Amino acid sequence: MRELLHDFYERYFHDEESVILVILLVVAIVILLTIGGVLAPLIMAIVIAYLLQGMVANLLKLGIPQTMAFALVYALFIGAFMLILLVLLPQLWNQFGRFINELPRLINQWQAALMLLPETYPSLLTERQLDELVQSAGDELAVLGQNALGYSIASIPTVLSVIVFIVLVPILVFFVMKDKDQLMDWSGNFLPRNRPLMTKIWREMDLQLSNYIRGKALEIFLVGSVSFLVLSVLGLDFALLLSALVGLSVVIPYIGATVVTIPIVAVAFVQWGVGPEFYAVVIAYGVIQLIDGNVLVPVIFSETNNLHPVAIITAVLVFGGIWGLVGVFFAIPLATFIKAIINAWPSKVQSLIADGTGG
Repeated sequence: MRELLHDFYERYFHDEESVILVILLVVAIVILLTIGGVLAPLIMAIVIAYLLQGMVANLLKLGIPQTMAFALVYALFIGAFMLILLVLLPQLWNQFGRFINELPRLINQWQAALMLLPETYPSLLTERQLDELVQSAGDELAVLGQNALGYSIASIPTVLSVIVFIVLVPILVFFVMKDKDQLMDWSGNFLPRNRPLMTKIWREMDLQLSNYIRGKALEIFLVGSVSFLVLSVLGLDFALLLSALVGLSVVIPYIGATVVTIPIVAVAFVQWGVGPEFYAVVIAYGVIQLIDGNVLVPVIFSETNNLHPVAIITAVLVFGGIWGLVGVFFAIPLATFIKAIINAWPSKVQSLIADGTGG
């Protein structure tokens, strides 16, 4: 066993930089798990600044001075931030409140429709099974309502945290973008002077992360906007709320679209029953998902390495379980980061081959 561990160490940790990288990764994980919530505004500001820096670089290529490029991009960010904060979020909150108020009526209509199933399909579902199903669903909704009430009572600290978050993030984004070079130089002082492994990982991650996060933001905007237009034209209730869910569902491949199908179908069924309008909504939603999966995603993410579906689902489960919704959003970038480390990690065999002494 000792020889096995020694061989493993010699193969993968023969290089000093590998040991330092492991230490840095462990420290980063410990910080995120312990005080990640406190540092959330800073982490979000770094992510946003990193994304905006790509826009600044594109403006610089067009010959625009750096100060003007920075001012234009930051002004665009502030405008989008205020638009979301003052226009989109209040509208979403109003529709969510209306949906909660109408939820009892919707549930009663769903229950009335379900009661007709034993008569229509007696071989598939009996009246007793349906009663048990309705009773179980009612119990779950009661528990959910109690939890929601308890959460609303204890949500004052959370509201204050959100206010602090909203105030701090734009300020931090400004200084992170403005002093990017100084911050990078300061961070580099803690790293080895000769760091080919870290440089290789960073170059791959710079390409993969920038393509993924910017592409995912564009996908969320396009899918959400198109869904809102289509659902509004079709006259579906809660079109803005459901469209926001459809847009955000693209964050979780394979799972998000399936989950969001349930409220869309349920609202359409309660509003119209099974008829032409209901089928129009279902078909339109299916067409949007087909275009997203077969046209939009291949075009936007053509330069991003594809992960196996098992790896994506595993990453969503693991990071979502650790950090909740934030972990779900960053699950694929984190999985890509792990993949980049694995691909770039030097082994003694690779070193020998690179030196021409392996043969």
